[in-house]
Amino acid sequence: MTISNTINFSTELDLPAYLFGIAMLLIVMLIHGLALLQIAKRYEVKTFLYMSEHQYSSVGFVFYISILCLFLVHIFEIILWGVALWGFNLLPSLSQSILFSGSTYTAMGFMDDLLPNGWKMLAVIIAFSGMFAFAWTASVMISMTKNFRQAYTRSHMQKLKISPEVIERFK
Repeated sequence: MTISNTINFSTELDLPAYLFGIAMLLIVMLIHGLALLQIAKRYEVKTFLYMSEHQYSSVGFVFYISILCLFLVHIFEIILWGVALWGFNLLPSLSQSILFSGSTYTAMGFMDDLLPNGWKMLAVIIAFSGMFAFAWTASVMISMTKNFRQAYTRSHMQKLKISPEVIERFK
């Protein structure tokens, strides 16, 4: 087997895409996990304190700020994928790389596959990273809604002039 046959074989199987994609997937998921843990931890602590101080509207504010932070984590990851694609000269411009990453990460697929031969499988790996990240984010958001809903209901109970003892028993 000659060198050109080996290169052709690895290109046909998209081996460089798998290696690069798996490394990037691990980096993106590590960043995603660390960011989600920080956002969720801060949300839990702040909402606990606001609930104990009966500052229910502040819980809502922290909830929406946390959702914005979750969104920004996804934007950062799309940019990270785009910079990596551009840095490895897989796409000609940074803006095109970021747009392609966003199209693929969100699985919207509004762009053509612009990756060179031997790198096509990378689009699938980027899409998997987005699906994993969105699922993980959704689970965090679901856990965050408990405190938000509880604060909203307690606030409504206050407006209805329900006694504080009854409101405190509501969980």
